[in-house]
Amino acid sequence: MQQKLVIDPDLTFIREVKRLGGESVKKCYQCATCSVVCNLSPATSAFPRKEMILAQWGQADKLIRDPDIWLCYQCSDCTKYCPRGARPGDVLAAIRSFIYEHYSFPSFMGRALANPKALPLLLLVPMMAILVMMLAFTRADFSFMAGSIEFSKFIPHGWIEGLFISGNLLIFLFAGIGLWRFWKGLHAMPGGESGPGFVASLILTAKDIILHINFGKCEANKPRQLAHILVFFGFIGAMITAGLAVLALVLFNYGSPIPLSNPIKWLGNISGLSGFVGLTILVYRRATMKDRVGANGYPDWLFLVMLYLVFITGLLTQFLRLADTSIAAYSIYYIHLVIVFFLLWYAPYSKFAHMFYRTLALVYARSIGRTAKT
Repeated sequence: MQQKLVIDPDLTFIREVKRLGGESVKKCYQCATCSVVCNLSPATSAFPRKEMILAQWGQADKLIRDPDIWLCYQCSDCTKYCPRGARPGDVLAAIRSFIYEHYSFPSFMGRALANPKALPLLLLVPMMAILVMMLAFTRADFSFMAGSIEFSKFIPHGWIEGLFISGNLLIFLFAGIGLWRFWKGLHAMPGGESGPGFVASLILTAKDIILHINFGKCEANKPRQLAHILVFFGFIGAMITAGLAVLALVLFNYGSPIPLSNPIKWLGNISGLSGFVGLTILVYRRATMKDRVGANGYPDWLFLVMLYLVFITGLLTQFLRLADTSIAAYSIYYIHLVIVFFLLWYAPYSKFAHMFYRTLALVYARSIGRTAKT
């Protein structure tokens, strides 16, 4: 006797997928072209065909625990060949945004980062925090603008780092809760155990991420690999620069500002230019080639724009200081701090979180033998 399968669709989930950039989900008619042309899809139980039908059926409980969602790198090979314009890559990107929101702790933060109406309030938090810290130090006396430009006179570097570190300790504690829930969810899904162990999977995954190996397997969106490499290493370099600057200025009382001849400045400028060039490519292609590039939902654009502003304001801050334009330099520096704190304080709830969620999902997928057919 044939067994019946009863489907209970989550209509709210379907609406959320459409709102987050997957409005084409209902166009899919299960031809499987996407799974055939995707070089990153495993040979068995291939994606994104099965994810598309699960999304159409509103099966949120399965999709939020599906590691295959994270095997997709949004290369748009599937979109290029889809005969119905269903844009499977965009749908999977929307599901990933839903996953950040679903696992976020506290949950209202995930909803806020996915809602454009909450953006002014989200920006107001770091704006007020930095403004209060500035006024507490300067006592509303703006005489620091006279003479040579030294940002430590605006807000002491130690104060900024103290706020940054204390805030991030709390935020990443919250992030750990969401990631732990996500990790347990992955293990709740049935799967094989034919891959290497956790440590070996972690090492192989780290290699793939650092070298951007999977980006190179994509065909329709080749320039994205170079752009992503420039942004990735630009951001890593900027973080290392910030750490070295803290050691030099706060712990070792190195003279401020650090001269351009210092290797710390070399690394910072190279990283800033790398990130700026990479993001210029990404933003330009997304704005002018929507049909080819995809992932144009609000969470995608929010992350790209904020990261872009970090690099732009960082470079501008230095140039304006060198040009000795006091008001402009301090103003841009303030904006730079606001954007940095916005990006990092809200990292677990925005698309920035994909670094953590994707890494965990790829480690798990590799450990159960879910690797690309190529």
